[in-house]
Amino acid sequence: MLHTPHTPNPRTREGVRRRLRAAALLASAVSVCLVAASAPPAPLGVGDRLFPHLGNPGYDVTAYDLSFTYSGSNSEPLKAVTTIDARTTAHLDRVNLDFAHGKVESVEVDGEPAGFATAGEDLVVTPEGALGEGERMRITVRHTSDPVYPEDRAGGWVRTADGLAMANQADVAHLVFPCNDHPSDKARFTFRVTAPDGLTAVATGLPAGVDRAGGSTTWTYRTGHPMATELAQVSIGRSTVLHRTGPHGLPVRDVVPTQHRAALEPWLKKTPGQIAWMEEKVGRYPFETYGLLMADASTGFALETQTLSLFERELFTEPGYPKWYVESIMVHELAHQWFGNSVSPGTWSDLWLNEGHATWYEALYAEETADRLIEARMKDAYGASDRWRTAGGPPAAPKPPTSGSKTGIFRSNVYDGAALVLYALRQEIGHPAFERVERAWVTRHRDGSATTADFVRLASEISGRGLGDFFQAWLYGEKTPPMPGHPDWKPMAADQAPKAAPGKAHRE
Repeated sequence: MLHTPHTPNPRTREGVRRRLRAAALLASAVSVCLVAASAPPAPLGVGDRLFPHLGNPGYDVTAYDLSFTYSGSNSEPLKAVTTIDARTTAHLDRVNLDFAHGKVESVEVDGEPAGFATAGEDLVVTPEGALGEGERMRITVRHTSDPVYPEDRAGGWVRTADGLAMANQADVAHLVFPCNDHPSDKARFTFRVTAPDGLTAVATGLPAGVDRAGGSTTWTYRTGHPMATELAQVSIGRSTVLHRTGPHGLPVRDVVPTQHRAALEPWLKKTPGQIAWMEEKVGRYPFETYGLLMADASTGFALETQTLSLFERELFTEPGYPKWYVESIMVHELAHQWFGNSVSPGTWSDLWLNEGHATWYEALYAEETADRLIEARMKDAYGASDRWRTAGGPPAAPKPPTSGSKTGIFRSNVYDGAALVLYALRQEIGHPAFERVERAWVTRHRDGSATTADFVRLASEISGRGLGDFFQAWLYGEKTPPMPGHPDWKPMAADQAPKAAPGKAHRE
């Protein structure tokens, strides 16, 4: 059900009064709560191996309502209101949110003022009364959202030539808005963006209204499916929104700098055919819309933000990029809508499931449309795999990012190194079983989060074989196992290494 932010608070005032009466009768329980509340605020986390302080325990977010007011200058903070609807999964005297860049003006819990303090990269909220397990709560934070960051902590808002876009992967959505910033906690989103007339705002999901007043316009968008915080997208700029129709009547909308519209159109019209190609491989497109956001910015990457993938405009207008290469990058981000977006990683160590699959379909598309043989690419990857594992860890156990480089987990071992695991699986169980695994994966876990262990179980079930040892070696081994069907494939010395595989330059 879509989030409707103007419905009555799910926790009623009578419920608050009942808790206060109960607390008055249980003086000892009150003492315990007061002692706990008096302890210094501390950052928490959900225990992710790579990002130990990311996310927060004790609640599950069901919906975000994000309101941004843009002044017209992308070097000034935006005024913002973030409303979070959640259900508690434990007794909470405090609620930790991830938020690390912006000024908090006030916080309310269920319409009542709440205390707040910062601890590390957490915003620690203290409601008037403790929250019991299984209760619904609504947290409203009035804050600023600053698009200017220190040099060692880029991400979140991307400043473009004419406005802003978002790039929140992997752990920087909480530089933009307060949230539970981990892909295991997905939720519905509503976006409300107010900007001066003459600018266009577009966000993840479908449009839900446009209101004009006093020289500004407020654009509203809502998602039809839950989303991880790292996949949220908001674009503000002098843009044109182009519309076309995809398979089964799917609305396809692209957001482009108005002055570059004609030059980009030949690329944009390829998207419906690419969606149809992916549907032939893994099944129906999982969301309510799709399209490309062509940002007038130099990012060095493309990003699979949900329903509206982010690209550098120059990828499409720079004549040095081969046509097949550009199209394969388009398919890489499209494939993520199934692998990584609809099925999100349970932890960041499961990143190989995102990037390995997107790289796999990128390579398969290049093979089928441009005669770029996937076997040749995988042989090159096999030659480099041992060095990738040494540098970045095995595919399912990547080394933690270095300080100041949180995107450092996006290494070759989770791109071509992980696609190599999928190639080995296809070699091991055969093409028909492999294709059944792929379709079942995105069907069974649609709109959810899943782990490496889930994938191993599914592949074993569908192939009718115990694949635990196979995956243990391929996903966690320090050395790359022998390739089934290719006993002649050998690791290569550093001076024999091939150049970086196509596609990764726009992902790392």
